[in-house]
Amino acid sequence: MTLALERMTSVPSPERREGKVCRAIATLCFALFFLQLPARDARAEMNIQEVKSKKDVTAWLVEDHSIPLIAIRFVFDSGSAQDPAGKEGLANLMTGLFEEGAGDLDSEAFRRKLDEAGAEMSFQAARDGTYGSMRMLSEEKDEAFELLKLAVNSPRFDQAPIDRIRSQILSGILANERDPNTVAQQRWLRALYGQHPYARPDEGTKESLATITSSDIKTFHKASFARRGLHVAVVGDIDAATLSGKLDEVFGDLPQADTLAPVADVTPRLGQQLEVNYDLPQTSLQLAWPGVKRSSPDFYAAVLMNEILGGSSFTSRLFEEVREKRGLAYGVSSDLVDHDHSNALVVATATRSDRAAETLAIVRKVVKEMAEKGPTEEELAATKKYLIGSFAINHLKSSDSIAATLVGLQRDNFAMDYIKNRAALIEAVSLEDVRTEARKLLSADPTVMIVGPPLTDIKG
Repeated sequence: MTLALERMTSVPSPERREGKVCRAIATLCFALFFLQLPARDARAEMNIQEVKSKKDVTAWLVEDHSIPLIAIRFVFDSGSAQDPAGKEGLANLMTGLFEEGAGDLDSEAFRRKLDEAGAEMSFQAARDGTYGSMRMLSEEKDEAFELLKLAVNSPRFDQAPIDRIRSQILSGILANERDPNTVAQQRWLRALYGQHPYARPDEGTKESLATITSSDIKTFHKASFARRGLHVAVVGDIDAATLSGKLDEVFGDLPQADTLAPVADVTPRLGQQLEVNYDLPQTSLQLAWPGVKRSSPDFYAAVLMNEILGGSSFTSRLFEEVREKRGLAYGVSSDLVDHDHSNALVVATATRSDRAAETLAIVRKVVKEMAEKGPTEEELAATKKYLIGSFAINHLKSSDSIAATLVGLQRDNFAMDYIKNRAALIEAVSLEDVRTEARKLLSADPTVMIVGPPLTDIKG
């Protein structure tokens, strides 16, 4: 038995536990204070190392010994799209249980050990991935990594926590049954994706949650947690040699390959108009056009076009026409929605119900003009400058955000030198590139959803 495991399984005296927890809290508060400071200029030139363990686990590491903190982020290529038919909500329910006991530690004992180690751990299921993270004090890293190892490899999935977490999720589902926007969003997904897994709610349904057993969760965990499809990023007070050993400790005993079901690509169904009628003082509008894959050579042209159209909160064309000139909405935005198996460009806003038809007409007009003429040289130059200058502030402002960014880059198959080369990739996009992309994406007939009173009543 290792020293770390002996310290975990033994029960410390009240005096030792109190002193240790107080020291951990003080150190963590000190570390978190520095995490809130603006990102240093050195972040733009940070050294990203590729660390490969003996058991072939790879991580991207950024060493930072200025504060006694380590942040680790990781993702397995298995999310809610892998939920079996009739078991929707399985991945989401599973991720709520990793802090509810592992190995020989039940829920209470596991949480106590986390507190004693001064560590924070979380898991979350997305469409195409199951994400995990831990933030720990470097002086307590042996105990923290041991707990992470137990959670990843030996979660208990005891019945009492399953019932409790399931009940919490079910409460949210029941509450959302009365929420117009939630009802509308479910209809939106079905309209865009039909019978594809992307059309299903991540949290599941009342009926599907009731069917999920402990055996289902264990089977799903075994099928989806594997070294293939695992991406890891670590930032903080740890060196490459130490990290290599910790990678094998946490992930090295997982199966080499997952046993995931194939998920088909799906093209969103456009050209529809959905009206979800509620007697509301405010109408929500949502419109979908084709999107672009991150791996596409047109990706940066699409990013720049979208930023000019509605991606920028206060300088985009949609904001200028809808909010500034007419005061029709507090906010309006466009986003490139990127999934592993589908892509879209989505515009969303909300306005007074008696001005919904006018707002919808303005949104369509702005998009049509972008499709026909594209942006101006001045707009493109300003947007390039903003996207290049804001990256560090938006994505590299703390150890945790750096780790999250690096994991995202790995999932999207970007090279390790992406951050260094990103500005050049953006600068290389020409005005004609952006105009071509605007015509390609925005000339389609979009799917439109209106949530509020019927537009015919509003016009009347």
